[in-house]
Amino acid sequence: MATSNYDESDIRSLDWREHIRLRPGMYIGKLGDGTMADDGIYVLIKEVIDNCIDEHMMGYGKHIDITLKDKVVTIRDYGRGIPLGKVVDVVSKINTGAKYDSKAFQKSVGLNGVGTKAVNALSSYFKVTAYREGRQKAAEFDKGILVKEYDEEASTEENGTQVAFIADDTIFKNYHFLHEYIDNQLWNYCYLNAGLIIDFNNKKYVSKNGLHDLLKRKTPEDELRYPIIHLKGEDIEVAISHNNDYGEDIFSFVNGQYTTQGGTHQQAFREAYVKTIRDFFKKDYEAADIRQSIVAAVAVRVQEPVFESQTKTKLGSQNVSEGGKSMKNFVQEFLSKELDNFLHKNPAIADSLKKRIEQSERERKELSGIRKLANDRAKKANLHNKKLRDCRLHFNDEPPVKNREDYIENQKNTTVFITEGDSASGSITKARNVDTQAVFSLRGKPLNSFGLTKKVVYENEEFNLLQHALNIEDGLEGLRFNKVVIATDADVDGMHIRLLLMTFFLQFFPDLVKRGHVYILETPLFRVRNKQETIYCYDETEKQAAVKKLSNKPEITRFKGLGEISPGEFERFITQDMRLQPVFLDQGEHIQQLLEYYMGKNTPQRQDFIIDNLRIELDIVEEATV
Repeated sequence: MATSNYDESDIRSLDWREHIRLRPGMYIGKLGDGTMADDGIYVLIKEVIDNCIDEHMMGYGKHIDITLKDKVVTIRDYGRGIPLGKVVDVVSKINTGAKYDSKAFQKSVGLNGVGTKAVNALSSYFKVTAYREGRQKAAEFDKGILVKEYDEEASTEENGTQVAFIADDTIFKNYHFLHEYIDNQLWNYCYLNAGLIIDFNNKKYVSKNGLHDLLKRKTPEDELRYPIIHLKGEDIEVAISHNNDYGEDIFSFVNGQYTTQGGTHQQAFREAYVKTIRDFFKKDYEAADIRQSIVAAVAVRVQEPVFESQTKTKLGSQNVSEGGKSMKNFVQEFLSKELDNFLHKNPAIADSLKKRIEQSERERKELSGIRKLANDRAKKANLHNKKLRDCRLHFNDEPPVKNREDYIENQKNTTVFITEGDSASGSITKARNVDTQAVFSLRGKPLNSFGLTKKVVYENEEFNLLQHALNIEDGLEGLRFNKVVIATDADVDGMHIRLLLMTFFLQFFPDLVKRGHVYILETPLFRVRNKQETIYCYDETEKQAAVKKLSNKPEITRFKGLGEISPGEFERFITQDMRLQPVFLDQGEHIQQLLEYYMGKNTPQRQDFIIDNLRIELDIVEEATV
């Protein structure tokens, strides 16, 4: 067995910026390219805004200005401003900040003074300017290294702090910002801070009614089964209703931070809500029936919260404050009093709530027998050999990682490609990263499930096996893949299959789409090459540009289907050069109306839409060929 020397020369100490740049995942989570809401470039924005929000929570500054232009992000608050003598230290010394003093920031989201330093270290350009009592002080950095410190000077600006940065493209490769993600991020800040005004590229964000506005925006009013229940107390706020969708849709927040992975506060709410409803109706309903189709939001304020990572997506605090009540008791006492009082005072809402629960109960009992048979069929179908080429991360006997931290990190990168036909699935299977990428092969076109009940999910073999492959039968908590990628041909049949799959997800598992797990794989339509260079093109415009660049009669290949792309070529399109188009639902978009429009009976509106957009497409093609 080979041996290596291990002595003092192997030990090295990294300064703060070197460590952040070497291990960015410890500070901002996964890097990504901007196609997912939790990619690092959005965390950089969040870390700076969090400081602005902390100032607002302390009663300083009711307005935040944000601009994004040519990848330059500029964020300006109107709080107290960083003390001028500490401007450089606050953004470049890892153990420097005001948040170690709980008197200054009692219930802030940032406690370790790390966030802005991480932004500094991971930016190719970073400038901080503090305005305070008629004076200002600024400093510029490059990848965390101070390159220019400005002299303190007089200023006519209002108090506050401005940070401008450009994310380092050697760390965040091929990144781009999607405004839909930033839009959601900013709305959440406003819902949690009623009266706060955020201006983003001249668009104004403000909420007067907090979490009530959040639910109203997330779910159209005519889709709710009863008016939103909105309750507020000291350090806690909740909003609750039910709709007709399947699953649970619960948004949770701590100290202004959107905890996308939940935590102790969200679990406390789920349990306390069930207990309160059981006590009110004096009936031992199943917890799943009570929470089925719930749409709710819960926000708590916690002194010195403990998160499970620097990205603060999951709360780990067991108590609301040092020596205070447990999170479970705190939430339970609030709901058992306030929600119980509300239901007694509003019997019509209580009756609507009861009917929704009893409807869920009937549906569950009707499905119980079918569900058991479907589960047995899935086992007999040998799902993981015939339909699903799984990734090695899920094989207990051959783990590609050695510890839980690596497993969790790799789980964020897991992807399943849903494709149709043996040739396409074969190409992807051969080209994929077997550690984290899986392939689910459809047989023919899926059923149009619009207007059908969940019974069809168990009776239709393809749907039943797909929900088992994803492990979403009982909600997203067991979701086996972080990215669900629809990979179909870029022709009429492929588009139809894509639409049928989206109908299935929106009809029965809308949370999968709402939570940003569904993507469309973009694959090249053309290959343009000569003896020196090969260019892959995704549309007619790119093809024309490639032909012009290569000139001299290059060879042009039109890919008619995924199966025509060789595994060797395909590897680049599902690894380093993978283009994914996230599937967004516009906030407040009515899912049933959306499905009715696209998947229901032909309507004049849909015919007009097709005719108008066909004309636009023809115009584009005509211009490209001129």
